[in-house]
Amino acid sequence: MPANRGYDDVGRSELTDTPRNPFASSKARFPGLSRFRPRREAVYGWLLLLPALVLLFAFTHYPGLITIWRSFFSTARGARPSKFIGLDNYVTLLEDDIFWQVLWNNFFYALGTIPTSIALAIVMALWVNRKLAGRGFLRLFYFAPTMLPLVAVANIWMFFYTPSFGFFDQLLGIFGLSGPNWLGDPDTALLSVIIVAIWKEAGFFMIFYLAALQAISPQLEEAAMLEGASRWYFFRRITFPLLMPTTLFVLVNAVINSFRLVDHIIVMTGGGPNNASALLLFYIFENAFRFWDTAYGATLTVVLLLLMALFGIGQFLLLDRKVHYQ
Repeated sequence: MPANRGYDDVGRSELTDTPRNPFASSKARFPGLSRFRPRREAVYGWLLLLPALVLLFAFTHYPGLITIWRSFFSTARGARPSKFIGLDNYVTLLEDDIFWQVLWNNFFYALGTIPTSIALAIVMALWVNRKLAGRGFLRLFYFAPTMLPLVAVANIWMFFYTPSFGFFDQLLGIFGLSGPNWLGDPDTALLSVIIVAIWKEAGFFMIFYLAALQAISPQLEEAAMLEGASRWYFFRRITFPLLMPTTLFVLVNAVINSFRLVDHIIVMTGGGPNNASALLLFYIFENAFRFWDTAYGATLTVVLLLLMALFGIGQFLLLDRKVHYQ
């Protein structure tokens, strides 16, 4: 045994059974070190975020700001340069009857696709989440439309909608009926596009709901069954509230998808007949690239950005209080 050591030899940490702070002496000698460390960690954090911030600004914020700025100018034509015209483009937009028709078409399209595709996605997810024979094949069958390219989907459904010898007309012919000109009739053109969008999006949203269902503890259902709760009561009171975070995410994506559809319109209807199936993004594409009126296209894009921002903020304000986590 060594000789008895004094208090200075033992140290405060041995007497109090508390670990020594290895930085205590450093802090005593360098009192500014504790203030510098959080500052250095913040710099490291911003450096790690810098690549993502650069890409986000370069491909999202900068084009958005340029689009807003371009909406206050006229379109350059040949030797005539563009000039500042203030709010003239917005005045033209308010007086544009086609714009209001397209905007109404887009709201009708969103109203037809968003709730239907989300409801179908929940039903399909509940179905394939059960122990079924061939469950993996059924999941693949539901998800298959999502993997197909948009142009390929449009061409497939054009065959279904073809008058006289298309799939739907052949099916109606069995019962002695004849279908309308699905894509050539103003009353059915937009509805036909809505059906295609629902068919393609429901399987995509199903994957998110399926993942959310598998994250719910099975003990909750077992406890509910022991208490005599019905399946509908369990879904309404437990399952669906726990699916609200996924529903919020899916709803935001569904709203975005409803305002960015252009491929199906170009291939299937071309916006016709008489702009009956034209949507806002398709109208932007026509003005900016087909008619080469880039300034008016920028003005329409600003309207689209404002609508998306309002819908996004509204969804979070209305649904965030209803989001429940397990």
